[in-house]
Amino acid sequence: MVVAAAQPTTVKEPDGQRDHILECRSVTKTFGGLTAVNNCTLGVQRGTITGLIGPNGAGKTTLLNLISGFERLDQGEVVFNGKSISHLGPHRIFRQGLVRTFQVPSPIPTMTVLENLLLAGGDQAGERLWNVWVRPGRVERQENEIIDRALWVLEYVQLIHLRDEYAANLSGGQKKLLEFARTLMVRPRLVLLDEPGAGVNRALMQHLIQRIEEQCHEAGITFLIVEHDMDLVARLCNPVIVMSQGAPIFEGTFEEMCRDQQVLDAYLGSQYR
Repeated sequence: MVVAAAQPTTVKEPDGQRDHILECRSVTKTFGGLTAVNNCTLGVQRGTITGLIGPNGAGKTTLLNLISGFERLDQGEVVFNGKSISHLGPHRIFRQGLVRTFQVPSPIPTMTVLENLLLAGGDQAGERLWNVWVRPGRVERQENEIIDRALWVLEYVQLIHLRDEYAANLSGGQKKLLEFARTLMVRPRLVLLDEPGAGVNRALMQHLIQRIEEQCHEAGITFLIVEHDMDLVARLCNPVIVMSQGAPIFEGTFEEMCRDQQVLDAYLGSQYR
């Protein structure tokens, strides 16, 4: 018996929020007695590079896990592109055009850089055995398109010289670039970047910043970036959302954030000393 997969529920967007590609509505997640995300409501505007910052333990990475389906929320709703994705698994959210990276990159170490990108090539006809028999021409054309896309992406992020290198042999910064390159293979609508600056030297960081800006302004990709490097946030992100104790306490420009007393208290207050 074939059962049709349930489609994401269409949600009417509140007035004044039609530019939001992503909304978290009263999202809550607890682990035992710890509330990691606490009635969190925020929105990410389409076409922006939005920074998400806060003290350690503020709930930033947990929120990314909830948005991307790697954790199940306890309460609330996540809406992406006007549709509820609250109860979808990571693979189905990925197919909607929402992709993410992790604090620690996890390429397949025994595969080459190029092979890692080919693996991220999305829904491939050749993965269905009957297509190989019935539609070999279609499979071959798609494989060639994916290879061409992967080579272009490697050239774009300046990893083309490492195309045949095993991923295990890359530096930490190169693995971050490879992780970013994998997101570009699927032409996403929204990319969640979890600490892209961690372990990346200044030269590679400048290159990564440039590529993120280009993909936002030229390709129309929206970014939500969790980051502790305030220099990177100041140069790249507008607006900036600040979380503390599982919920947002500020949204605005970096300059406004630096003058906000509630933000200063969250970073320097007694609960974080």
